[in-house]
Amino acid sequence: MAETLQILQKYWKHNSFREPQEAIIQSVLEGNDTFALLPTGGGKSVCYQIPGMLFNGITIVISPLIALMKDQVESLQRKDIKAIALLGGISIDETSDLLDNCQFGNYKFLYLSPERLQQDWIVERLKQLPINLIAIDEAHCVSQWGHDFRPAYLNIKNLKEHFPKIPFLAVTGSATENVQKDIETQLGLQNPKLFKKSFNRENLSYHILKTEDKLTKIQQILKKNQQSSIVYVRNRRACIETSNQLKALGFQSTYYHGGLSFKEKEANRLLWMENKAQVIVATNAFGMGIDKPDVKTVIHTQIPENLENYYQEVGRAGRNGEKAFGILITDKTELNLSKKLFIENLISKDFLKDIYKKLNNYFQIAYGDGFNESFTFNLNDFCNSYHFPTLKTFNALQFLDRQGILTLSNESSEKVKVQFIIPSKEVIRYISLHQNDEEIITSILRTYSGIFESEIGINPILIAKKAKTTEENVLRVLENLEKVNAISLQLINNDSFITFNEVREDELTINRISKYLENRNKVKLEQFHKMIEFVDDEKTCKNILLLDYFGEKNIESCGKCSTCLAKEKANPKTTAEQILSFLKNKPSNSKELAEELNIGKEELIFALQLLLDKNVINCNEKQQYFIV
Repeated sequence: MAETLQILQKYWKHNSFREPQEAIIQSVLEGNDTFALLPTGGGKSVCYQIPGMLFNGITIVISPLIALMKDQVESLQRKDIKAIALLGGISIDETSDLLDNCQFGNYKFLYLSPERLQQDWIVERLKQLPINLIAIDEAHCVSQWGHDFRPAYLNIKNLKEHFPKIPFLAVTGSATENVQKDIETQLGLQNPKLFKKSFNRENLSYHILKTEDKLTKIQQILKKNQQSSIVYVRNRRACIETSNQLKALGFQSTYYHGGLSFKEKEANRLLWMENKAQVIVATNAFGMGIDKPDVKTVIHTQIPENLENYYQEVGRAGRNGEKAFGILITDKTELNLSKKLFIENLISKDFLKDIYKKLNNYFQIAYGDGFNESFTFNLNDFCNSYHFPTLKTFNALQFLDRQGILTLSNESSEKVKVQFIIPSKEVIRYISLHQNDEEIITSILRTYSGIFESEIGINPILIAKKAKTTEENVLRVLENLEKVNAISLQLINNDSFITFNEVREDELTINRISKYLENRNKVKLEQFHKMIEFVDDEKTCKNILLLDYFGEKNIESCGKCSTCLAKEKANPKTTAEQILSFLKNKPSNSKELAEELNIGKEELIFALQLLLDKNVINCNEKQQYFIV
C-alpha cells in the first residue's frame, strides 16, 4: 500500500489514512464490490479517488448533489487531476462533447447524477469509456426506507450488466441496518466487502436542554465554550436575527443560508473558517463539504426531521478528537410547534400537482416542452406569485428533484444581464491584454450571438462549464469588464437554479411518481417520531438511543450526555463535589456557579446549604463562596 500513501501525501497532503480508509481502498484495488459506511467526517471521497488515480482509465462517480459534484471536481482540478461533471442545463451536443473529452482526453473522474442513467444514449456512451471503477456516493438514496430515497438510483444496478467485471464502491454516511441490507440488494453488489465504522463519537456528548429563553442559554454556552461553534436555526429570518442578537451580546458572529449570493456565502464561510467569527448561525443549507476540525459546539434551536440529519449536523463538532458538544435547545412549546409544522408540511398528491403545474406556468413552459431547459429561480418570488407556503413548496420541489423530474440546485446564483458596449475589435484588444480571461469571454461571445446589439440574460453556470472554470471566476471577469466600461451589467440574486429533466406532462408526470409519495410520507413520519422520542426520553442515555437507532447494541451509558449528567446531579453529594471542584480555582457567587456548572436553582441551594452546614465552605462580603 506504499503507492496509495504516496498519492495521499502528494495530492491530499495527509501523512496517514483514517481508519478504515486504507482497508477500503485495498478492497477496491483487489476488484471487490465494496460497501463503506463511514459516518460524517470519515473521508468517504478519498476511498474512491485514490483507487481512481491508481487504476488505468476513468472512474465514474454517481452523486445526487450538484453542489458536491462541483466542489469535488473543482478540488480535483486544483490538484491538477483531470475531472469533469455532467451537470444539468447543457445541450445534448455539449454533453456529447464532454463525453468525447472523457473518452479521448485522459480524464480520471467523471461525475454524473443518477438521472443521467435514465438516458439510454448516455449509457451507450459510457459503455465506450475505459471505466475502471463505479463509485456510488450517498448510497442510502437507493433505499425506499432511507431518509433520502431517489428512484433514479434504482437504475444503477443495470450498470452491472454492462460492466460485470468492474468493482462497485457504495459509500454513505448514514444508514440503519435495514437500509444497509437494502442498499446491497438494490445496487446488485456481489459478495461485497463491508466496512462499517462505529457511529460512536467518544469525544462528543449530546445534550437536550429545555428552556424558553433560548438566546440566554446560547449566550451561556458560547461564553463557557469560546471556540468555534455552529448554531442551526429554523429559517433564514431566524438566521439573520439570531446572528445580530449574538453580535449585540458581544460575540463575533456571521450567518449562512441558501438565499445568500455566492460571494456572501463565501465571505461569511471564510470569516468562520478562519476563526474571525466564533459562531456561524445557519439553516441546514450549511454543512456540505465543511470539514473544520476545531468546532467545539453545534447548537440546534430547532428539531431536525430525523436522526440521520441530526447526527450528520452534530457530527461537525470535535473532528480534531477533542471534547465537543452537540446541544439541542427546546421546550414544550417548541416540541408541539415542530410536530404541528411537520404534519402541515407533508405533501399531498394534489398539492404536488398544483406546484408542478404552476412552476411550468411560471417559466412559461408549454405542454410537451421544457426538456433540459434551465432557469434561475427565486423561491420567495414564486411562492408570493401563487400564494404558496414557502417551506411546504420547498419540500415539494425537493421531492420533484429526488424523483428526477427536475434538478434543484439550492446554491444561489446570479441572474446576469449583459451587453457589450464597445466594438468587437476592442473586445479582442482587451482579451490580448487579459489572456487569463480569454476562455470565459470567448465562451460568452460564442453562446450569446446578439450580445452586442441588446442586453441579454446569460447563464454564468453554463459559461463556467464551457470555460472549465468556476461561477465565481465568470462573475469576476464580468465585473472587471464593467469597471472598464466594456459592458453594461445587471446582477439579480436568485436563491436556486432549476433544470427540467423531462417534458411537461402535468397529471401523467405526477401520477407516475405519486406511488413514491405515500411511502415517503410514511417513512418521514416514522423517522420524525424517532427524533421526538430521542428528545423526549429523559431516562435513557442519549448516546445509547442514537447508536441503537443505527443498529449498535450493548453500549454502556456515556456518562456525559444530558440524561447521564442529570442522574448524577440528582445526588446532592455529587453536586457538592462539583461545587468544591470549581471553588478550588476561585471564589464564586451562586449565579456564576449555576451558569458554569449548569445546575438548577433548587439543587444548587440544597448543595450549598449542605456544604455551609458542614463548615466546608463559607461566604465573603461579596456574596462569593470559598473553601474554608
